[in-house]
Amino acid sequence: MKFLDRVYERARQRKARIVLAEGEDPRVQEAGRRIERAGLGSVQLLTRTTLDARRTLVALLRSRRPDKFPSDTAATQALEHPLTLGACLVGVGDADVMLGGAMYTSAETIRAALWAVGTAPGIATVSGAFYMIKDDRVLTFADAAVCPEPEPSQLADIALTSARERRLIVEDEPVVAFLSYSTKGSASGPRIDRVLAGMAELRAREPDFAFDGELQLDAALVPAVAARKAPGSPAAGRANVLIFPDLDAGNIGYKLVERLGGWTALGPILQGLARPISDLSRGATADDIVNTAAIAILQTRRG
Repeated sequence: MKFLDRVYERARQRKARIVLAEGEDPRVQEAGRRIERAGLGSVQLLTRTTLDARRTLVALLRSRRPDKFPSDTAATQALEHPLTLGACLVGVGDADVMLGGAMYTSAETIRAALWAVGTAPGIATVSGAFYMIKDDRVLTFADAAVCPEPEPSQLADIALTSARERRLIVEDEPVVAFLSYSTKGSASGPRIDRVLAGMAELRAREPDFAFDGELQLDAALVPAVAARKAPGSPAAGRANVLIFPDLDAGNIGYKLVERLGGWTALGPILQGLARPISDLSRGATADDIVNTAAIAILQTRRG
């Protein structure tokens, strides 16, 4: 069974309640029909005219962000935006998953998510992962969507959330490589220092998965290169989670692999949030939306 087939099969078992925040978009409408036909869950379409200012939703915004919503009026006005409303439905437990960003920007989707559900315990960074698929192989690329110049603590967050999400979505054991233009001291400079500091931050959190760096891409993926450049490394030569040093590298990297290597790119899948809210701003097709919904369902940590 192929990876996506397994994702769909497992997602169907969740019987998820899925909010699609941009119900005016024909792509979203078609995706909603396909999601229900595929048995992935029940779909609620929102539009810019959907109004729902229940006391529980207003109270959620006011309690989570009193600085932004000092009054019921301010919170009620915010709920007029479908992204905010959809995220709040997830936040109060009336939905399991929200997808948005087909009509709006990634920043707007993430902002609504932070208002309504916030970040996961112990995590301060929202990031975006692509699941790169070719035949039976699946690699996680992160961050390839959100953080332009991640600080060491953010690199640690990205690695930790990427490993956690991979266990949920791919159901294998994450092996994490912090990528660089250097392998084990073959070069030096502030960018390498930042990667090393990120690894130190992660090490202090005592993660329960293998990781290593700094590693060049070939050392991370190719056993023969790893044996020569990073002998004894716990991750080199067998990594399945690649942590990029900045957004330039992550975004260019996934597109090179997709366009020239013939891999399928699924994502970006937002990670680091307390509950699943997904971004569709990569020029989504109906197929993209359905695939993203299936993956987001597996982030619910249910069943």
